Amino acid sequence: MVTVNDFECSFENKWCPGCGNFDILDSMKEAFVSLSMAPKNVLLISGIGQAAKTPHFLQCNMFHSLHGRALPLATGAKIANNKLTIVVNSGDGDCYGEGGNHFLSAIRRNIDITLLVHDNKVYGLTKGQASPTSDAGLVTKHQPHGVLMEPFNPLAVALSLGAGFVARGFSGNKHQLTGLIEEGIKYNGLALINILQPCVSFNRVNTYGWYKKRVYDIGEENHRPDDFRHAMDLAFEWGERIPTGILYKKDKASYTDKIQVLNDGPLIDKPYASEKIKAVLSGI
Repeated sequence: MVTVNDFECSFENKWCPGCGNFDILDSMKEAFVSLSMAPKNVLLISGIGQAAKTPHFLQCNMFHSLHGRALPLATGAKIANNKLTIVVNSGDGDCYGEGGNHFLSAIRRNIDITLLVHDNKVYGLTKGQASPTSDAGLVTKHQPHGVLMEPFNPLAVALSLGAGFVARGFSGNKHQLTGLIEEGIKYNGLALINILQPCVSFNRVNTYGWYKKRVYDIGEENHRPDDFRHAMDLAFEWGERIPTGILYKKDKASYTDKIQVLNDGPLIDKPYASEKIKAVLSGI
């Protein structure tokens, strides 16, 4: 029987006290246990940033990659072993900034991974400058006159590119977030869960109190996840009310489903034909 203790790690955690990342970490553990997923069957991949440190604090397989490069690594790992459960932890700057091009490609491929984006609307690791999702006008140490650009809308972008699973969570609602992570892992394809996560050190606007006055669960308002038009409307709803939950869900073939050679099993289970490879290379 899998328990939370199976995922406990001894590494010292240096996130700021009150950081929303702690709640996300707890929700991940609870989701893994609920799905009876043994640590050896889980691969966590991350980029650079405070969110990307998450795999350090879980006992399982992990790969800490370069800034913005978690998704191509996850793609390669999934193709090599399509039976492996892969979860990517990334931040709003890591995924939508440095890794923006990979974000678009992963959605188009519909690679079967769960993408958890810890969205605190700033670069938390490098002392709070604006990120792609920062609201226009947000004042930071690096933008003393306020952010001049409009924020990147990951949910709308994902929907427009044909993503089959698009959700938003809030780290302050661990019960809902745990359920979203479970559903994302069970989904056959790329599951984007953008998680609103307060940064208690550098974002003094989007605080726990600010979110709790605004977030609401669309599951309690009879939203149908297969309604694309309404999902897109929800993706643009921001300000006085912020929807959370599964905005859109549609079954579709994943990228590895379409690779015929994988029908016979994962690539890692196939014998290494060194002589055939040498013959191919010698003819180049």
